[in-house]
Amino acid sequence: MPVTDTYDLDIPAIVAKIASENATRVLIQLPDGLKPAAEEIQREVLKSRPGVELAFWGGSAFGSCDVPLHVDRLGFDLLIHLGHAPWR
Repeated sequence: MPVTDTYDLDIPAIVAKIASENATRVLIQLPDGLKPAAEEIQREVLKSRPGVELAFWGGSAFGSCDVPLHVDRLGFDLLIHLGHAPWR
């Protein structure tokens, strides 16, 4: 079962934010439990924003206070930080 069927990751909101920021390089940070879904998330986002370069943060994600610093210095236009969504 796809993770996007199990968790409400709100892919349309991610796509809308990328569009509204006119971002071309986006870093997505996931908690460990969602990291296996990175490829699926990438596929879903790129359906609507095919020209965007997506990368996934491989480090920790212990909550909203644990975001990568200096994302702009790494060359990214936007950081999307996802937490575990409520179970459906």
